[in-house]
Amino acid sequence: MSTTKWVIDPTHSEISFKVKHLVISTVTGYFKKFEGEASTDVEKFEGAKVSFKAAIDSIDTNQGDRDAHLKSADFFDAENHPHLVFENGELIGSNGDYKLTGDLTIRGNTKKTTLDVDFGGVAGDPYGQTKAGFELSGKISRKEFGLTWSAVTEAGSVVVGDDVRILASVQLVKQ
Repeated sequence: MSTTKWVIDPTHSEISFKVKHLVISTVTGYFKKFEGEASTDVEKFEGAKVSFKAAIDSIDTNQGDRDAHLKSADFFDAENHPHLVFENGELIGSNGDYKLTGDLTIRGNTKKTTLDVDFGGVAGDPYGQTKAGFELSGKISRKEFGLTWSAVTEAGSVVVGDDVRILASVQLVKQ
């Protein structure tokens, strides 16, 4: 078996998360610095081994005070836990319909996590590189990962929801 290595192309990828605010609206955040790779059997993605890491300090929700709060010990605790890490990932499925299951670690807490994966295909770019595209989505409970900060408004509304949706559009480059 011949193994092919692929790495994330950060200029053509984005990693985001969405969480309810006051139960009535959604706040979107992005990880601006991340890296990851996949090892495949040639260009067949079934059974690919996947790992990923995002810098907590790179969180961007387009609001500086909120970003600072998310990086603080109330949430991600970037000082003591500088990365969100996904490892031991395996891509299961066929015909472009996959599940990615692996160990997600946030704030020192590791949980088996499964994401839905849509395979966009493989194409060559103008520079002779081979690229593969994927859309990933899933949902986690932030409290299961130790992100337990909470507040309630005077009217009794929860400020931050527990469910966090993970959305990623990833382009891999064949090495």
